[in-house]
Amino acid sequence: MITIGEITRSVKEIALSKDFKVQRLDNGQQQVFIYYLESLCDAALIRERISEPFAQCTLRGAFTGVLQSELLCEEIREVSTMSGKLLTGYVIVFFNDRLWALFAANVMANQPGETTVEATIQGPTYGLSENNQTNINLIRNRYPSSHLIVDECCAGLISQTKIAILYDSTRVNTEILREIQKRIEAVEAEIVQDLGQLEALITPLKYRLFPVMLNTERPDRIAMNLAQGKVILLMQGTPSALIAPVVFYDFMSAADDVYQSFWITRALVILRYMALIITIMLPASYIAVVSYNPEIFRVQLAVSIAGSRATVPYPSFIEVFIMLFIIETLIEASIRLPKNIGQTATTVGGLILGQAAHQAGLVSSIMIIITSTVAIVNFVIPVNAMSFAMRIVKYPLIILAMLSGITGILVGLFCFTLYLASIRSFGQPYFRLYLNEYSPTKYK
Repeated sequence: MITIGEITRSVKEIALSKDFKVQRLDNGQQQVFIYYLESLCDAALIRERISEPFAQCTLRGAFTGVLQSELLCEEIREVSTMSGKLLTGYVIVFFNDRLWALFAANVMANQPGETTVEATIQGPTYGLSENNQTNINLIRNRYPSSHLIVDECCAGLISQTKIAILYDSTRVNTEILREIQKRIEAVEAEIVQDLGQLEALITPLKYRLFPVMLNTERPDRIAMNLAQGKVILLMQGTPSALIAPVVFYDFMSAADDVYQSFWITRALVILRYMALIITIMLPASYIAVVSYNPEIFRVQLAVSIAGSRATVPYPSFIEVFIMLFIIETLIEASIRLPKNIGQTATTVGGLILGQAAHQAGLVSSIMIIITSTVAIVNFVIPVNAMSFAMRIVKYPLIILAMLSGITGILVGLFCFTLYLASIRSFGQPYFRLYLNEYSPTKYK
């Protein structure tokens, strides 16, 4: 038998909060105590499912039948579990020396919005929401298979953030699934609030450069990856999903590639790889050719470049670092500034800075062209995580070009390729540049 004293001791710490409410309801025949956090629970649901039914129960013990017939109501056997239930949106009902927990959470962000990061010309426009149940609904509508399994777990010693693990039981690699579940259970962080943070916590390589899980906000992309036998992670409060395992090509493919014709898709993929090569090699190649190997150019082009650099008072690598620093700060500012002024401020700032630097003789005109090209082609990479990684990769190549010219670039590319070939995404080979088709046996 549970007493009021035991309940009071169990919620002693939560009771200090102003949004903790305790109410006693009396219908003339019997009384009931309800405990809940006002900031988490929906008052209309409490009134509809507790207050009104209790007021109509004139027979003694009839309200117990009401609680037993509620869909999202369960009896609590241990008083010590009250705190956890209260903090996840439950209303605790104390009636006839028994405790009941009724789910009455007030979900604030459960409507899917339009995709903002992975915008496409063709295909669906709605993305995931911040509510797991809504996201699972969207995914099941696009993947109506009886083999789609949803498991749940929590991460964060304090936050206890709910994580949903989705997979197709007939296609998934069970070893990878167990490995992901094991790593999530081993997370010891106190607060886990985003899937990016979770990815960093469950990835064994602390100082990795390239992402080994794909972050997406599109239900259609999730459905395609489920058909490939991959595992999907959803987190309560995060409008995106993590996909594992992945290969390099997954980061070079857009969500609407499957909606285009064969030749258009292949042409776009080739365009992205060309942009990838340009963004990591162009600044380093400029330094190598200007400082070490000008004979590579035709005489007319070499003379033109030398003429544009006639007023620049320092070596080419300093010129490159100055312009790349400016463009990186402009990109970062465009991300952090408010949307109303972000694009205008960065566009005007880039034009003014570039023009002023050229007129002052601090940089050459060819350097402005190279910097603008690098900034543009970097955004051709469709997944931001890989785009950010490639922004970093070009700097080691610049340093090698500064020291050894074209030889340094070739050595850097060789090491870069070896590094990619050594990476594993949950035990699976990472460096795959192309996939021919969606197949559940890709990761077996």
